[in-house]
Amino acid sequence: MSNATIRDVAAQARVSIKTVSRVINNVKTVQPQTRERVLRVIRKLDYHPNPSARGLGGSRSYLIGVLYDVSCAYYATGVLAGVIETCRAARYQVVLHPCDYQSPALVEDVMRNVRQSRADGVIVTPPLSDIGVIVDAFKQHSVPFVRIAPAEHENDLHSVYTNDRESSARMTEQLALLGHRRIGFVVGNPDHAAVADRFSGYRDGLKSSGLLFDKKLVAQGYNSFSSGVEAGRKLLNLPSDKRPTAIFASNDEMAAGVLAVAHGLGIAVPEELSVAGFDDAPLASQVWPALTTIKQPVPAMSAHAAELLLRMLRGEPDERSGQIMESSLTFRQSTGPAPDRPLAKHVRNARAARVAETT
Repeated sequence: MSNATIRDVAAQARVSIKTVSRVINNVKTVQPQTRERVLRVIRKLDYHPNPSARGLGGSRSYLIGVLYDVSCAYYATGVLAGVIETCRAARYQVVLHPCDYQSPALVEDVMRNVRQSRADGVIVTPPLSDIGVIVDAFKQHSVPFVRIAPAEHENDLHSVYTNDRESSARMTEQLALLGHRRIGFVVGNPDHAAVADRFSGYRDGLKSSGLLFDKKLVAQGYNSFSSGVEAGRKLLNLPSDKRPTAIFASNDEMAAGVLAVAHGLGIAVPEELSVAGFDDAPLASQVWPALTTIKQPVPAMSAHAAELLLRMLRGEPDERSGQIMESSLTFRQSTGPAPDRPLAKHVRNARAARVAETT
């Protein structure tokens, strides 16, 4: 990045520092020929204004805030991958606003952070994007914002989301196509609105596959690894003829907890049990065996969210409503044919032979 300063731009363009700042802030009183001369010098010097310099000629800070929950730091990493490039192209900088969605002072913390950073607008990530009091506070204080993956998004012009229900149904159907007839499900934290969509999708997938819903095959989790362990114990300690041959967890951390229980019980994955998750968090490719999961296009979603917010800040009219983006199923080593299918038996026999050769 260039080390050019606002003084360098002013000197080469033969204008005052304040005129450069007015051009940067798009103040309309600058003469067109002067504006064009300043912009040419900015491009030539690859000048990137800092917020304080930009503030000399207007009320904007040229900062975009990203609001995220501290328990979802991995999600914020994916968001930043899309937001930073989009904002950089528009000469905006990004400031992070970590917070605890369970804090009794959540709204006060959020508004204090936004005021102190002087962010021009905020991108809100889940589960915070589903918290109505935050949305209400932003509206009350006229803070421009865009939400990523809110569960309630009908008629919301400023949101970017995926269809979690449809994705969950597709994963359940794929497990059924592998021959699984007892497909368990680990429900996520009921405080997260997306959880209901993922559970509904699981039930949709059972129905479309001709399978009956069995509440004994459902266990409650709270989106954490430890809650996945507890849910896995409940499901995998059922009698062998009632135990699920596949377990679909509504996030990857809980799926990893199920894997840990299976390993502890000597249940081979995927030969005797298939396990799938949701989100494609970094953990999904780090556990063994690597998790089959649903990949959300978080960088693409966040880039689009940033563009929506920038259009709002430029005062451009809404050309379309919030955008729905496609998730994809990512198949790894944690899923396979049901144990009673011929292919699964062949895999188990081959595995047993390999073990025998090494003993």
